[in-house]
Amino acid sequence: MGVERTVVRWHALHQALLRDIERLEVQAQLASAITNGEVGSVDNRQEQDIRLELVKAREKLHLLGPCPKPMMG
Repeated sequence: MGVERTVVRWHALHQALLRDIERLEVQAQLASAITNGEVGSVDNRQEQDIRLELVKAREKLHLLGPCPKPMMG
């Protein structure tokens, strides 16, 4: 019972995007805490860049769509 290449590729891309989104969310929370004066200082531009990357990653995940159904088996 093999799995088609497209399904394997989809799962790999899906997992990579989820990891990126999780990493960017943590960075955004940290940048927000820093901006609010809780810790040191961070450039507002850096926080905007992180949020822009997060939006792009979420858009890529949305465009990836649902898992393709394997045609084999």
